[in-house]
Amino acid sequence: MSDPESAVGTRPQGRRRLERRMILEAGAAFIDEHGLRQLSMRQLGAQLGVEAMSLYRYVPSREDLLDGIVEVVLDELSDDPDVHLVPTDGWQDYLVRLAHGLRRIALAHPLVFPLVATRPPEAPWIRPPLRSLRWIDSFLAALKGSGFGDEAAVGAYRAFSSFLLGHLLLEVEAMGAEISPVATSEPSSETSTDLSEYPHVERLQEQLSEDRSAQEFEESLENLLERLATLL
Repeated sequence: MSDPESAVGTRPQGRRRLERRMILEAGAAFIDEHGLRQLSMRQLGAQLGVEAMSLYRYVPSREDLLDGIVEVVLDELSDDPDVHLVPTDGWQDYLVRLAHGLRRIALAHPLVFPLVATRPPEAPWIRPPLRSLRWIDSFLAALKGSGFGDEAAVGAYRAFSSFLLGHLLLEVEAMGAEISPVATSEPSSETSTDLSEYPHVERLQEQLSEDRSAQEFEESLENLLERLATLL
């Protein structure tokens, strides 16, 4: 005779209790592992051990799923202890922390980050990659509280977004992320390029091939902060 207590809360094999955030987090994890092109309701349902139709109660469409995945990934900013919602040591320190927090997200989810960069925003004035209303408001408040005027704060937000978007997309692309809707074939390692007409490239090709992403990020960020200071 089976123990009745052991049967409490049991479900048929292959089924589990669902909730929206669980599905979105599973979607982000699926893209991290398999890439965006492989994501479908059927594949995600299989990963969660449910039928695809079960997901539609929580995510009405694939588009809603993708938007939700972006939100979940950006939520990691709030859990990052090194990122402050309110400046604690000046506006420059605030922006440095925010920039590094976004970069950590991009490097942790390189195959998801193009979604952060390309999903249509809910309003035309929201710019990726900082597309959370909470953080946009925090950004503007931080600069306004530090003496920036309205126009200067908005200009800083645009410049900050453009800097991060360009740099981080290049970084995740180098990590294998597909940032174009059209798949591109990888260059063959056996193919060599004639650099004889480009002597500087030929002479410096070893240095040009070095991965200096971290150093370039720091230098570009420092230059950006210095330029934004002139808006005060």
